[in-house]
Amino acid sequence: MAERRSRRDFLKKTAGAAGAATLVPALAYAGELADDRPIPQAQARAPLAGGDPVRIGIIGTGGMGTGHVQSILRMASQNTTNVRIEALCDVCQPRLSNAQALVVKSQGGDVATYAKHRDLLARPDLHGVLIASPEHSHARIAEDAIKAGKDVYVEKPMTLTLKDALRLRDVVGRNPDAVVVVGTQFVMSPAYIAAEQLIREGAIGKPVWSQTSYCRNSKAGEWTYYEIDPAWQPGVNLDWNTWCEPLKRIPWNPEIYARWRRFRRYSTGIIGDLLVHHMTPLIRALNVGWPVRVAASGGHYIDLKMENHDQININVEFEGGHTMVVAGSTANELGLERIIRGHKGNLYISGRTATIRPERIWADEVEEREIAPPPGPAVDDQNALRLHWLDCIRTRAKPRSDVELGTRVMVIVDLATRSLWEGGAYAYDPRRRRVSRL
Repeated sequence: MAERRSRRDFLKKTAGAAGAATLVPALAYAGELADDRPIPQAQARAPLAGGDPVRIGIIGTGGMGTGHVQSILRMASQNTTNVRIEALCDVCQPRLSNAQALVVKSQGGDVATYAKHRDLLARPDLHGVLIASPEHSHARIAEDAIKAGKDVYVEKPMTLTLKDALRLRDVVGRNPDAVVVVGTQFVMSPAYIAAEQLIREGAIGKPVWSQTSYCRNSKAGEWTYYEIDPAWQPGVNLDWNTWCEPLKRIPWNPEIYARWRRFRRYSTGIIGDLLVHHMTPLIRALNVGWPVRVAASGGHYIDLKMENHDQININVEFEGGHTMVVAGSTANELGLERIIRGHKGNLYISGRTATIRPERIWADEVEEREIAPPPGPAVDDQNALRLHWLDCIRTRAKPRSDVELGTRVMVIVDLATRSLWEGGAYAYDPRRRRVSRL
């Protein structure tokens, strides 16, 4: 039966449908993570006076990028922040024209459009760029933007591979004045902010292990809701070769273009696209150093047409003495309760509220209490992160979701992906920056 076919048969059939290039792993499973290319020095930033709008460009105007465009326009029209979208970039002209019309209608005037991201970055008037391209191009565009003197908001996952993450970390290290925000918005959630403070105060003792998840379900298969537009014509209104970069060019495949998260070469699937949302604020709250050992298991249980897995379980150990259990599924929506277990008490993350409950033997010393979000209307976490980025551009403050945090998350993403595809557990040495199979 189809449900019992081997992984090898599955991969052969999937590769045939998606193009032979998908057989090539997205990750370099052996060898060094070092990148000996010269680290660029950033150009001067555009001046920004107190009353001036923050002038930004959006790179990538697909579903996520257009969502960012609409939200930023709404914040500007409501005077939530002083920002102006000056430029848009996409390889797909229909998507670009749609986003351009939205901007012109909302803020008036004109907005420039570009097919190549480097042409947009050459503008001297932009303060920042928001990168909402597919994840295989995140690292290259972010580095080019930093070099061009722009502050950056890069969608999650920060990069496709750990090698790319370490390279971007080095670029930011060489250019420490650059503001780079990774789009993992739950770092702005009042519950995780409260958890971070409580842990640092020692409210639950030493955090020994935690659990989190991101699970959802669908009938047609995850990410198949991204529609394929018959109007797309490579070489006419879509630059497919540029979309493929910096990976190897393959023949036009609208399935890959629209639903790239389903394919191993272009995405880590559940791990990078979903699980980073809740691993990132948890890692920040815990403050237990680098992930040093990762093992993952999972499989294709329902969505047999998707190349990436539809069920994943990850075990992560940190150098500070902590274990994290992570579950992800696109075949069942019942996830794990988000809990940080300490020696003295347990911290529950539910929505925007954090709750402490003592361990039985510490009940006389640890008080059960609930930390509610601040009074007033709730602020959408994604809007809060966009505003945080724009504020950091003005103030030059360090972002909550920065490249250092993003790199630690990418250690888990990379090692878990290796573990799923190659088997075994993997270790990371943060001092030598080496990965080894255990």
